[in-house]
Amino acid sequence: MASDASDDSGAPPRKDGCAHAPEKDERATYQDVLDAPPNMVAEVVGGALYTHPRPAVPHARASSRLGVRLGAPFDSDRGGSSGPGGWWLIDEPELHLGEDIVVPDLAGWRRESMPELPDAAYFSQAPDWACEVLSPSTRALDKGPKQAICTREGVAHLWFVDPDARSLAAFALRGGRYTLIGKRSGDDPVSLPPFDAIEFNLADLWPPAKKP
Repeated sequence: MASDASDDSGAPPRKDGCAHAPEKDERATYQDVLDAPPNMVAEVVGGALYTHPRPAVPHARASSRLGVRLGAPFDSDRGGSSGPGGWWLIDEPELHLGEDIVVPDLAGWRRESMPELPDAAYFSQAPDWACEVLSPSTRALDKGPKQAICTREGVAHLWFVDPDARSLAAFALRGGRYTLIGKRSGDDPVSLPPFDAIEFNLADLWPPAKKP
């Protein structure tokens, strides 16, 4: 069944939480990203500059652990016994897609579509897979305007990891919209496209339970 990956409310993201946009008439540019404070993640979406702090520890751990689980089998020059290989997997890549500049938590390119990594500070080719690790301050932007950019650019697979809900939702782009193809939670096993050649435990992404 088709399912929209965006929030049910359909409301646009506020620009005073994760999305702080300077009060000016002209559209934001790459220079605004370069001028952003070094402790902030800066993105340009729809001509507006969005800035938000570096992620909290549960968010960072989920992103890092997912990269570890997928990186060894898929981002491997050897392939073979280490896994199927065939991908470039990058943490927080800066993507320049038209006038938009976005930074997903993780993104991947099939090596058949991008044989070599660019010698640049950013990517101008849309990824084949992107993953956003949701937080209260970025959820609306990730599941609203940034998801729309992924749709426009033809990103075939989009994952959302929610550390608060301890869940993962995987979507595939079909007929110009994202369709939910799998949702896992807690300590469920995960084997979902485009990485369904392996299986890992979703609990690997979460911080261990606090000792009493």
